[in-house]
Amino acid sequence: MGVRKKLRVVSWNVNGIRAAERKGFLDWLKTSRAQIVGVQEVRARSEQLSPELRSPKRWHACFSSAERAGYSGVGLYSRDAPDSVETSLGKKEFDVEGRVQLARFGRLLIANVYFPNGGGKNRDNGRVPYKIRFYKRLYTILEEGKQRGDPILVMGDFNTAHHDHDLARPKQNRKTSGFLPEECREVTRWISGDWVDTFRHFQPEATGAYSWWSQRFGVRAKNVGWRIDMALASPGAMPYLKAAKIHPDVMGSDHCPISVDLDGAIL
Repeated sequence: MGVRKKLRVVSWNVNGIRAAERKGFLDWLKTSRAQIVGVQEVRARSEQLSPELRSPKRWHACFSSAERAGYSGVGLYSRDAPDSVETSLGKKEFDVEGRVQLARFGRLLIANVYFPNGGGKNRDNGRVPYKIRFYKRLYTILEEGKQRGDPILVMGDFNTAHHDHDLARPKQNRKTSGFLPEECREVTRWISGDWVDTFRHFQPEATGAYSWWSQRFGVRAKNVGWRIDMALASPGAMPYLKAAKIHPDVMGSDHCPISVDLDGAIL
């Protein structure tokens, strides 16, 4: 990727990219002012996408899909092609769900990730152990590069609200996956391990700053939401960090995009 004064990286859980396309995703992409856009919950294989979605003009695109049809999946749009993209965490239980892209752009490693939801088939918290294993596996894979001082950005739908001020109704959701103590502890472990929550770096006490809302009528208008979409920066990336924002005005999904602006010298 060529020398740039500013590098904007965006993450968005699109909740079905074909549905998002019908709601204006490509128009948004054109005006996003981003150089790298990671999308999660694509829920389609690349061959199922329209030509415009699979290969937008002036964008490079790549996707990783789940074995199960219509489920999970991540995608990466970038103005320049990444130097490399890895989609495996080295364990089949994770790889079959198509949740990760580790894309290298020069020195910068972008992890575009759709972390699992802990909810089970029976509306219980049966998938929480799987979710925690996924978190730990990714952490381990990224640890060597982080310790080496590499600039790394882990972005995506973390499916966890870290603190009380990251959701509108914390007391009512203590037993809900996404705000369970063990889930919050795992995010705390990342933060304690020198990963920086980029949004909280700039707005440590902000309230009402959410990235996901239930699709029940009126919930988003009332801003009864959760901040579960994040971008975590390694210590090696922090000197280049310029801004981190949430974009609740962007519609088209039950999530909204988040963005990080970096000094282009990070590449």
